Amino acid sequence: MSTRTSGTGTETDATATRRRTEIERNLAAVRVRIADACTSVGRSPDEVTLTVVTKFFPASDVRLLAGLGVTDVGENRHQEAEAKAAETRDLGLRWHFVGTLQSNKAAAVARYADVVESVDRAKLLTGLARGAAERGAELDCLVQVSLDPPGAGEGRAGVEPDGVLDLAERVAGTGGLRLRGVMGVAPLGGDPAAAFARLAEVAADVRRLDPEATWVSAGMSADLEEAVRAGATHVRIGSAVLGRRPTIK
Repeated sequence: MSTRTSGTGTETDATATRRRTEIERNLAAVRVRIADACTSVGRSPDEVTLTVVTKFFPASDVRLLAGLGVTDVGENRHQEAEAKAAETRDLGLRWHFVGTLQSNKAAAVARYADVVESVDRAKLLTGLARGAAERGAELDCLVQVSLDPPGAGEGRAGVEPDGVLDLAERVAGTGGLRLRGVMGVAPLGGDPAAAFARLAEVAADVRRLDPEATWVSAGMSADLEEAVRAGATHVRIGSAVLGRRPTIK
């Protein structure tokens, strides 16, 4: 006795299989890139956590990633992140908020995010602490460092390097928040290796302030090798794993 499958069902299954194969292939390639970069500077790939940024991609992709061994996922838009985290709560993933954070959204983000990588001003801390308390769990925080050269004008977000230690100290002294380290984004059109070398220097200063603040989140699809060679412990990868982001109208 045979089981008949509707054309629509067959097509849907085939599409899902193709998507899983695509993500699996891309994920393997990124892991090889991380491993090769680690080898080039005598590091172990186990020292680097891959955070896959799922901006604009559906929760079904998050489920595929979890099935392929991904434990950390990132988002940079609160509304999308909140919905996706709720929809995939059963997967036990670690959610990273990596985008610019509005102070009036800080508490809401802290209610579902496990890590906020974009702490760039003290004004965020009260809201983050309140959200962490409501959730009943400590919130891991990274201070986002501006890596734009002096006088570059408007660029990436982040606190200037000379203000990092003050902000880091404030994070460490806020109940419910746990200082984990620093995050940075290479400047547009700049040399990522030089930018990540500056970030490594700032990270060393933060570790002297708090020896447990060992995380350095740096590197994306185009520059992960430079970040790993400079000591990144976390890389934030989107398109190299998931492909070109879909257009959102």
